[in-house]
Amino acid sequence: MVCGIFKVYSAAMIHRKMDDDRIRKALKRSRVVALIGPRQSGKTTLARQFAPHNSLNYFDLEDPRSLARLAEPDLALRPLKGLVVIDEVQRRPDLFPILRVLADRKPLPARFLILGSASPDLLRQSSESLAGRLETVELSGFRLAELPKNAQDKHWLRGGYPLAYTARSEADSLAWRQQFMKTFLERDIPQLGIQIPSETLRRFWSMVAHYHGQIWNAAELARALSVNESTARRHLDVLTDVFMVRQLKPWFENLGKRQVKAPKVYVRDSGLLHALLGITNRRDLEHHPKVGASWEGYAVEEVLKALNPDEAYFWATYSGAELDLLLFLKGRRIGVECKRSDAPTLTPSMKTSFADLKLDRLLVVYPGDRRYTLADRVEAIPLLELAKPR
Repeated sequence: MVCGIFKVYSAAMIHRKMDDDRIRKALKRSRVVALIGPRQSGKTTLARQFAPHNSLNYFDLEDPRSLARLAEPDLALRPLKGLVVIDEVQRRPDLFPILRVLADRKPLPARFLILGSASPDLLRQSSESLAGRLETVELSGFRLAELPKNAQDKHWLRGGYPLAYTARSEADSLAWRQQFMKTFLERDIPQLGIQIPSETLRRFWSMVAHYHGQIWNAAELARALSVNESTARRHLDVLTDVFMVRQLKPWFENLGKRQVKAPKVYVRDSGLLHALLGITNRRDLEHHPKVGASWEGYAVEEVLKALNPDEAYFWATYSGAELDLLLFLKGRRIGVECKRSDAPTLTPSMKTSFADLKLDRLLVVYPGDRRYTLADRVEAIPLLELAKPR
């Protein structure tokens, strides 16, 4: 079976083998697999490699014909064998209890791949109805590792959404991203039952972009929007649940130091961040005051995709020491610092975090092309090298 691919305008092919493999392994282990991620990130294209779009085993819940077939869901789904794909499952949360019953049959005649554009927390029915039966695979846009070796700058500027990355020009890419955000706010958010005016959420999203890479301060954003802090918190949670924003949780332990206990916020896709900040090309990006924070967020996302840790946090103290990522990976503590520098060096903050957090290893990720040692168990490593499949 062919792995997931996209045709780009140059007629080159971008293979999504890493994500294809993750889905295959999950389907071998679990009776129901949820492929979740933002709209337009490529979920449907990958799913069609497992069950053709025109087969009886494929249901697209934005297609009236599929909705008609599921008017009696048990009658439609029970006879099917093999792999059954249900796309945009958030439109029919009433299907989850039926999937639980069908997934418990012995012997099991069918497994289910369900696609959704919202997190399990937002799709509560899935976590409640399918507890112990559901494995979640998160999909974002193109990974850096999937792209040509010289694509890092383009990927950083345009982001990972396939149609934004493969657009013919920077202007076309920006236009696609702007239209995506408009449609997302005006159509997709209301379809999830979220009753926040699109213009209000757009203003909030733009403000989060200016806080990108900073500690969350609900009071400041609430004052700027003339709302209370709980409303600002709800807006942030909404954008998190639909994969537009990442809230990186703080790590704190008994160190005898005052440590930051609020999350750090990032716009997850660098291309959408740049559109929100009014950055139209590479020159704008290089001269923008958020260029360092933009690189940090871009690197954080690629590191998390590449290493797939068990848990991920950031760490900071009020005395100035900080660590961009504290990863728990197979029982080890891995620290990651993201530096937009030609040749990063060991800093006092790195030494403090290494000692206080008892790190097994510290990686300093940067946009260069040479790997070198900074100290015992501390290495500078190019982002492109770290992103490679293992």
